[in-house]
Amino acid sequence: MPPEPHPLATPQTARAAIRVGDRLALEAEVRVTPLGLIAIGGLVAAVLLSVPPIVRAARGVASARLPE
Repeated sequence: MPPEPHPLATPQTARAAIRVGDRLALEAEVRVTPLGLIAIGGLVAAVLLSVPPIVRAARGVASARLPE
């Protein structure tokens, strides 16, 4: 009997379908493991945490260009 996979390595699936009228139908399916969700969360957090310093730096450059 093969060993059972670790719970954090077992993929989970989600599906979504949207229909608008008769002409447009959209379908999506995603499979991801819990460890993959943690990795995605880390990437999103890194992006969100990097935005304020970029905006602050851009404001400093923009205010330096304004004539007094």
